[in-house]
Amino acid sequence: MTYYILQNYWWLIISVLGALLVFLLFVQGGQSMLVCVKNDDQRTMMVNSLGRKWEFTFTTLVTFGGAFFASFPLFYSTSFGGAYWLWMLILFSFVVQAVSYEYRTKGGNVYGTRTFDTLLFVNGVLGPVLLGVVVGSMFFGNEFTITKTKLLDVASSSISTWGAGHGLEAIACWKNLVFGFMVFFLARTLASLYFINNIDDEDLRNSQRRHLWVNAIIFVVLFLTTLALILTSQGVQIDDEGNAQWVDYKYLHNYLSMWWNLVFLVIGVVAVLWGIGKTLLDKKFHAGIWPAGLGTVLVVLSLFFTLGYNDTSYYPSLIDANSSLSLRNSSSSQFTLTVMSWVSILVPFVLAYIFYAWHSIDHVKITSGEMHDTDPDDKY
Repeated sequence: MTYYILQNYWWLIISVLGALLVFLLFVQGGQSMLVCVKNDDQRTMMVNSLGRKWEFTFTTLVTFGGAFFASFPLFYSTSFGGAYWLWMLILFSFVVQAVSYEYRTKGGNVYGTRTFDTLLFVNGVLGPVLLGVVVGSMFFGNEFTITKTKLLDVASSSISTWGAGHGLEAIACWKNLVFGFMVFFLARTLASLYFINNIDDEDLRNSQRRHLWVNAIIFVVLFLTTLALILTSQGVQIDDEGNAQWVDYKYLHNYLSMWWNLVFLVIGVVAVLWGIGKTLLDKKFHAGIWPAGLGTVLVVLSLFFTLGYNDTSYYPSLIDANSSLSLRNSSSSQFTLTVMSWVSILVPFVLAYIFYAWHSIDHVKITSGEMHDTDPDDKY
């Protein structure tokens, strides 16, 4: 494959991983609901339902970061090396999640389960919101400049120069926050659909349908707002010589140029709305997580494609357009991408294993009786 095709191929891999990660954030969405649940049996069922899936989310996040590092190291150096306070907050929230699931019900827990439920709530809110802020900043821009000669400076920790906030300024951008809370309420919406499908308890299902009404309405409003912001925003166009310039309605032009990507977006939106609507209108329908989950993956894929393809900067600089990162100026060498492409042949087998493990775990629905009969050391 040519260097151009390899760069596009690896953006496809990253887009798939990013789309799967957003879908799997239903775990964080479910965690954000735990502190409001008064019924101990229902909270136990919810925690154990999520506890059987949280490692999928964590592993996908790590794989997503690793793939980005290997295929587009300049992004890794620029973002992780410069906006480190933002990334440290994200990593902190996922560390407390792992600790909480490990020790929540284990012997010797002197803090009580409510303490760890609170930590799960922290991850449930910070995880989706901050990851959404990061992706939002990839559309709306960041305040950094790149000096590649810093690669030769042993005293320099990063090739990029950021402001005093080192990434925290992205949280102050209202557009990024709209994107972040859109991801958060999507995660909560998917969580309700997942609980309805995974837990065999009619009272909990009725409760989750009430949550679904509220979260879905807020999500739809925020999604439409986010989509309008993206389609009306400027983007950085990279020409054949590598020069960058801001272009009005760049992402809208990308959708019009890549009609197939617009089809992905439309099908994804319809699938999400159908999964939500069918679950709300038909109390016997419990499988809404699957059309909504597939729709989420298609929509996120569409957003990543319009972000990186069509000579677009996927990490624009608000200070210096020529510091913006694109698939052409931030990727690994052709040799590295070629070698990794052979390794990527294993990806379908990994996905097949995930589907098999998921099916095995969910073969029997969670019930209140199962929670009472299970040894405390085998529960979350």
